Amino acid sequence: MGRSQLEKQKTHEKIVETASKRLREEGLDGIGVADLMKEAGLTVGGFYKHFASRDDLVAEAIQSAFDSWGRKLEAEGINPAEMTAADVADRYVSAYHRDNPGEGCPFAALTSDISRSGEKARGIATDGLRRNFASLAGKAAGADDGERRRKAIMAFAMMAGGVGLARISSDEELSAEILATVRDFVAGIDK
Repeated sequence: MGRSQLEKQKTHEKIVETASKRLREEGLDGIGVADLMKEAGLTVGGFYKHFASRDDLVAEAIQSAFDSWGRKLEAEGINPAEMTAADVADRYVSAYHRDNPGEGCPFAALTSDISRSGEKARGIATDGLRRNFASLAGKAAGADDGERRRKAIMAFAMMAGGVGLARISSDEELSAEILATVRDFVAGIDK
């Protein structure tokens, strides 16, 4: 790859990384292209050298957000496939995740936004749901695959919803109670 192509790729990745974080913090409509490009240290004019539309950027940013969990675990030397349900619950349903939406799961931060977004972003989110359900089902106990999958769907819905509800609460004790309750439930799906 030539130098200019490599620079373009690095710039593209910087824009996507910035958008991924900021969209989880502000919502899909909370920050515009001009502000994203400025934050990435670039001009608005350069946007269309990288993306055909804002929807394309949103889709890539959402994909990057979904992939960030695995990248973060790998950087810490953790194999996600080897994590127990309790390990997943401890990391996901935490005060850190609640307090840092820009670094967290896009489902906990953007569920309602993604539901109103374009087909490309919704398709990426659907694939993310399938992967998360399959991963959790592999950690769940149950008489058959159907029961394990139902537990996984309930657990993931509780985790994403629980973090979202904990973020909403202005009462720190209630917020912590929500996190602890969901964490305890999810940690027990393998029993």
